[in-house]
Amino acid sequence: MTEQTLAAPIDDPSGRQRGFSRYQALLIALLAFTQFTIILDFIIMSPLGAILMPALDITAGQFGVAVSAYAFSAGISGVLAAGFADRFDRKRLLLFFYVGFTLGTMLCAAAQNYHVLLLGRIVTGLFGGVIGSVVLAIITDLFPLHLRGRVMGFVQTAFAASQVLGIPAGLFLANHWSWHVCFIAIVIVSIAAIAIIAFAMEPVDAHLKSKQDKNPFHHLIATIGQPRYTLAFAVTTLLATGGYMLMPFSSAFTVHNLGIDITHLPTIYLVSGLFSIVTGPLVGRASDAFGKYPTFVFGSVVSVIMVLIYTHLGHVALTTAILVNVLMFVGIFSRMIPSQALMSAIPDPDQRGSFSAVSASLQQLSGGLGSVLAGAIIAQAPDGSLIHFDRIGYVVVASAIVSLVAMYFVQKAVAERAGKRVV
Repeated sequence: MTEQTLAAPIDDPSGRQRGFSRYQALLIALLAFTQFTIILDFIIMSPLGAILMPALDITAGQFGVAVSAYAFSAGISGVLAAGFADRFDRKRLLLFFYVGFTLGTMLCAAAQNYHVLLLGRIVTGLFGGVIGSVVLAIITDLFPLHLRGRVMGFVQTAFAASQVLGIPAGLFLANHWSWHVCFIAIVIVSIAAIAIIAFAMEPVDAHLKSKQDKNPFHHLIATIGQPRYTLAFAVTTLLATGGYMLMPFSSAFTVHNLGIDITHLPTIYLVSGLFSIVTGPLVGRASDAFGKYPTFVFGSVVSVIMVLIYTHLGHVALTTAILVNVLMFVGIFSRMIPSQALMSAIPDPDQRGSFSAVSASLQQLSGGLGSVLAGAIIAQAPDGSLIHFDRIGYVVVASAIVSLVAMYFVQKAVAERAGKRVV
């Protein structure tokens, strides 16, 4: 038996756990809620743009810098935190970064000018960008591989919930009171989550029993330089690059190219989000029942087909736009959930935190670069419609195909360690 098998069994049919204990269910809900607040804080900036720019008297360029400041500071902090990520109890690490995230959000709530808002976004990104990697490391430590698909499925519903519940609620608060209230609300629920984590969550410190490199820099270099991690990092970069290319321009494309009235945008987000909330746990169960890689293949095929359809659409009815968005989200979740479950089986117990931190950093940085690349490809016609949007679709499809092939070799390595043909 390897140390990895002892810490978190890859596959143990004799003692296979079928469901979750009461504590595990509470922990999954807590981690999902934590992710909900982090994701909501990140994506709420875009819909608040129309309110923030005139309120702070800033240009679209300055607003773009404020949005991207989070992603780039999160990417940098992921690398900086990687050397320390496996040297502490993961519960304490989660609390430390969550408190820092909450303080950054407080700065945003208190901002009366652009520079304070920008500082708030930088601080929020420095701390919030690492939390996802800590959550992933906790899940990997506490749940065996045959249950991780279901766990990832529930935790990933945070993204859909932020669309369905968070964005409409945030806009309601901003329209009826002030944009400051949106961030104040996130601070309040984050403080509640911090209290629950502090008192209800047990320590996650089994990895500390492994021999640790006392030098954080050496630990980081050892993780980055590990040959069998290289392919996993490359796949992570590809997945993020493709995903972030379409997202920033989807609203403009829907309104100007598909001919959907801007007042119907919340309906599209609401329906897509509701379907995603249902889809996430189902995809998680499917990846545990039928295999992570087969589920990833299914998601990739659906994503490729729907991206090609979506990026070539002309004026369509609202129902058609909703259907295409729903199916595209099904494909995205069917790739995201099994890929994260597979990646979690790659690192050794004493490198899970640093591995996850580097992966999170790559996601943020490659996502930011993907958005920049997409902005360089497309152009805007005088009527507001986007030109060359189909070319972004081709790039996304190409990255999906390459990641599909690369993921085969990732799962092959995991399957060999598990003594199975496919996982």
